[in-house]
Amino acid sequence: MWRKKGLFLFLAAIVLVLAACGTKDSEEETTSTEGDAKQKIIVGTEATFAPFESMNDKGEIVGIDVDILNAIATEMNLEIDMRNVGWEPVFQQLKNGELDLGASGITITEERKETYDFTVPYYEATQLIVVKEDSAIASLEELADKKLAVQINTTGHIAARKLQGETSSDIRAFENLPTAIQEVINGGAEAAIGDNAVVLEYLKNNPDAKLKTIESDDFEKEYYGFMVKKGNQELLDLINEGIEKIKENGKLAEITGQTIQ
Repeated sequence: MWRKKGLFLFLAAIVLVLAACGTKDSEEETTSTEGDAKQKIIVGTEATFAPFESMNDKGEIVGIDVDILNAIATEMNLEIDMRNVGWEPVFQQLKNGELDLGASGITITEERKETYDFTVPYYEATQLIVVKEDSAIASLEELADKKLAVQINTTGHIAARKLQGETSSDIRAFENLPTAIQEVINGGAEAAIGDNAVVLEYLKNNPDAKLKTIESDDFEKEYYGFMVKKGNQELLDLINEGIEKIKENGKLAEITGQTIQ
């Protein structure tokens, strides 16, 4: 009987050891899975702002901002959920907490920094004037009493109001820049003002539009940044670290075609 009891105790000990090993392996597997889990970042954009964001034939959002965020995601183990919500909703939904990040060729301005926080700059831009090919307009000053088309609440809109006054009835603001440029083509405005890269991309994609651009030294250099809700320092630090990493490895310059300090 003692022999049987001893055998039973021995077998019980083996079962306990195996059970303990199984628990340890299970815990290690759970820890490993959690460690590899990607943090999901919900990003809002306005996808008519090529080359920074637009929709391809498959209904996917593509462009410079998307490529930059994907490069950051690779470096920082993130998952990017890009949503086309529209220009003004990007700001409102970010404030409401429906979005984590705004990415739509957003210029960093002192006014916007009062309500939102911005990453370090990732792109340098300026404004361009768009007029018809046969237009006699040659400078920004000549637009002081002309009908202007802009994208609402953009730096082009700010430039137009600075030129004509905050309450000018000659400024026509649209939801996106392509619609503002179309207003020039249709004759509803004599000029449009918009971000240089986006204007040039539009003209490249619409060679029969019969438009030309005018540069002006009166336009200041602008810098794009990704935007987060005011006070979201954790996400801001995360994206900034990602930007610095893709600066160092050359990926940012490869995507944007420019080097920014």
